[in-house]
Amino acid sequence: MAKRVLVVDDEKLIVKGIRFSLEQDGMEVDCAYDGQEALDLATANNYDMILLDVMLPKMDGFEVCQRIREFSNMPIVMLTAKGDDMDKILGLEYGADDYITKPFNILEVKARIKAIMRRTSNYNTENAGNAGVIVNGDIKMDTDSRRLFINDKEYNLTSIEFEMLLLLIKNPGKVYSRDNLLETIWGSDYPGDARTVDVHVRRLREKIEPDPSEPKYVHTKWGVGYYYQ
Repeated sequence: MAKRVLVVDDEKLIVKGIRFSLEQDGMEVDCAYDGQEALDLATANNYDMILLDVMLPKMDGFEVCQRIREFSNMPIVMLTAKGDDMDKILGLEYGADDYITKPFNILEVKARIKAIMRRTSNYNTENAGNAGVIVNGDIKMDTDSRRLFINDKEYNLTSIEFEMLLLLIKNPGKVYSRDNLLETIWGSDYPGDARTVDVHVRRLREKIEPDPSEPKYVHTKWGVGYYYQ
């Protein structure tokens, strides 16, 4: 089945170029040119990937991302202006899985999209036929439906957050450096930096920890990395 992508940008030439390139690779592409249209399409459809510009009419990309996260963990990659580090960090804070800096090379965009889709596909393949449920203390993770329960209360995680917690919970006590997590979760060819890991860990803690400043589940080994206990 063809992968389905939503491309959101108010610059129609950019959308046209991305759409043409992705369709050449056999993907189905929907397009939106403002935030409200993007949110409407994401609400009505299930996408394998959303490319979402930050600066949009009607509703900016951060708000669109945040509102999508209220009902879906579809992978979201933010398109940010070159040098705007705060945009990159904010995008991750609002629930984006990744970011790409403008101006970009379309080959980089395609490579990033394929890497995320490959990661999701590999995850589903590896877990096909598995027991499906992992229980550790008061945490239960359903790997088939990708749902997390703590003390029987459900918590909504993004794809990255779910995979990160699953990796840690499968290997209790093992410390993963930021580089280890980048390579394992994002892939060896991912060009991002350690801040990406830190932001995702912080968001994960804010969702699942009773007190994020005193973590119960995801701990920091100072100067080394993160581990589950």
